[in-house]
Amino acid sequence: QVQLAQSGGGLVQAGGSLRLSCAASERTFSTYAMGWFRQAPGKEREFVAACIWSGGRTSYAASVLGRFTISRDNAKNTVYLQMNRLKPEDTAVYYCAASSVYGNTNAPAYQHWGQGTQVTVSS
Repeated sequence: QVQLAQSGGGLVQAGGSLRLSCAASERTFSTYAMGWFRQAPGKEREFVAACIWSGGRTSYAASVLGRFTISRDNAKNTVYLQMNRLKPEDTAVYYCAASSVYGNTNAPAYQHWGQGTQVTVSS
């Protein structure tokens, strides 16, 4: 069972930056595709970004493309989400997740989830 522990997040003004981290408990982390999702109050959980096990292939939601960057360090069993030029509409609880298959943007395709971290962007 892969356990994912998130850190980072918080309150930032519009236009600012934050970095989220997600550390995995197992060495098999490097075999998983990793993703980030977010869920705003009253809304469904939505896909934000994903990367393949090697980090060499990435995908992004249209709403964050060009502003957010997903990366991973397999030596540290950690995946990151660098968020730049944040907007108030980016406010949500952010979740990291692990999947045995790359390319999925649907939450049910991910088998393991972090605890979630709040990101609040003020206008």
